[in-house]
Amino acid sequence: MVDSSVPRPFSHVMSVDVEDYFQVEAFAGSISRSDWERFPTRVEANTHLILDLFDEHGARGTFFLVGWVAERFPSLVREIVARGHEPACHSYWHRTVYSLTPEEFRADTRKAREVIEQVGGVRVLGYRAPTWSITKDCLWALEILAEEGFQYDSSIYPIHHDLYGVPHAQRFAYTHALQGGRQLREFPPATIRLAGCNFPAAGGGYLRIFPLFYTEWAFRHIERKYRQPVVVYFHPWEIDPEQPRLPEKLRSRLRHYTNLRKMVDRLRALLERHSFCPFRDLLEMKETPGREPAKAQVG
Repeated sequence: MVDSSVPRPFSHVMSVDVEDYFQVEAFAGSISRSDWERFPTRVEANTHLILDLFDEHGARGTFFLVGWVAERFPSLVREIVARGHEPACHSYWHRTVYSLTPEEFRADTRKAREVIEQVGGVRVLGYRAPTWSITKDCLWALEILAEEGFQYDSSIYPIHHDLYGVPHAQRFAYTHALQGGRQLREFPPATIRLAGCNFPAAGGGYLRIFPLFYTEWAFRHIERKYRQPVVVYFHPWEIDPEQPRLPEKLRSRLRHYTNLRKMVDRLRALLERHSFCPFRDLLEMKETPGREPAKAQVG
């Protein structure tokens, strides 16, 4: 086990979106939320494996919990807290923000946060939307998050994608200036800029599908050129090659099941080479200069 009291040169962020394999957006069209209870759950066991892996390397991270999961596995939330990690909010029902009304979004977010805080015994500071679904069409969600007392968001992905993304948003941490003088920090997932476009660098399916040397190159590039933390994210089901295979469309199956057997080794390689902390440790970090399109569109 690595001694976490010994600092490494640069701290990045390791974040986990705690949802089960049957709750992903790619399967939402064929799996009703009312049927979730029918599926054998694997999220608790997988998350415990992640906690053990983090302990082996002295890493601390942020766990964005789906409220439905937190309510059914309260001991898991308490274990996350007990091991020194940060619990945060990933909605209650894992619905995309752009499919909700502002009233529905507020109710879902509030319900999830209350569950997580009640069972975890600590204040929840951060939010991440399911499927990065705070886009230019629903930036009103940032106002609601600030009104509800959240200190930061990590939902705006500065890339082009068929399901999400604000392509011209700031690539590194910045602050949304909102109505009534409120502010909300934004921590985007890591991207690399090539040929005038942003590309995902270190998360989820991209971490599984792209070769490890690409991810390591992205770490070095972001460290040296920008002196900014690399925000990594993944899901507990991504370390589980034995999960049930669901009869979904080919594109969804490719996105979900590719390289599941390689994920633990890739995470272990990153954990061995880099230092990681939770988002709460970065709330006072210095912002990067430059234009912030996502901020400018709010309000």
